[in-house]
Amino acid sequence: MGAVLTYPPGQLAYGIQLPVQSQSTLYAEPWEAAAGPAELLAVARAADQHGFAYVACCDHVGVPRRLAGAMSTVWYDPVATLSHLAAVTGRVALLAHVAVVGLRHPLATAKQYATVDNLSGGRLVLGVGAGHVREEFDALGVDFTSRGALLDETVDALKAALGEEEFPVWEGERFSFSGLGQRPRPVQRPRPPLWIGGSSPAAVRRAALRGDGWLPQGDARAALPAKIDRIRRLRAEAGLEGEPFTVGAIAEPLYVGEPRWEVGRRTLSGEPEALAESLRAYRAMGVSQLQVRFRSRSVDELTEQMELFATRVAPALVGA
Repeated sequence: MGAVLTYPPGQLAYGIQLPVQSQSTLYAEPWEAAAGPAELLAVARAADQHGFAYVACCDHVGVPRRLAGAMSTVWYDPVATLSHLAAVTGRVALLAHVAVVGLRHPLATAKQYATVDNLSGGRLVLGVGAGHVREEFDALGVDFTSRGALLDETVDALKAALGEEEFPVWEGERFSFSGLGQRPRPVQRPRPPLWIGGSSPAAVRRAALRGDGWLPQGDARAALPAKIDRIRRLRAEAGLEGEPFTVGAIAEPLYVGEPRWEVGRRTLSGEPEALAESLRAYRAMGVSQLQVRFRSRSVDELTEQMELFATRVAPALVGA
């Protein structure tokens, strides 16, 4: 039996959303437009080598024309991508950040991600979210307006379907299943962790009461403490405060060292200790896993930044 991946309070693990696999104009670097599997593998291997807690992959079935200019249509499938990366890495966890699981039947989702966990030796973290693109829901015949309630039930059904039973049972308003066996089972016991994405009041509540972790989306530092406190209160009121829970955050863009090119005013750059001092503030809030992103002009510069962070920033970040 495999231990469940956890990132307890008081520590600060660091992971990375992979480049190339999603290319929204909000964060993609220009070099990614001409990149592909080779660059994706290089970054995943660098993360595996340099102690990153996880690599992450996003989920969109299709992007409508009205959003394609901003979002692009480059969104690799997370199941296929994480499975591919599992074969070329040995330690780093594999995070779906986030899978829009309401678009699929929970048994189908469980089958896919249980297989990823099994093939990777127990390295899956399933991050889930409600989704925001109406056209995806419409195309797949799923009611967009009730996606919050749909996600609530889907999460509960996934807990059953990804658990230890070969023949899982679930009876709900939208889904029911029993008598259908699924193997291989996940390596992690009792099941892989489910992290809930989103920063709306409903998403924060969902994370607190239904999730094993929280993945905020785009929150500034100043907004995090109040939401983390709310999660703690909700979990305490529900009697869940003793169970493992991972609080996540997404850091500002980073550049280790003094850049000789324009990295943007929001980017944190400079000497390693100064970066570590700034990022330690997240741990003081109660964050236990921090998603980092580096400005770069090529895949080589990105992997160099990852190495510099791991060898010169992370020791001060974690050890102090």
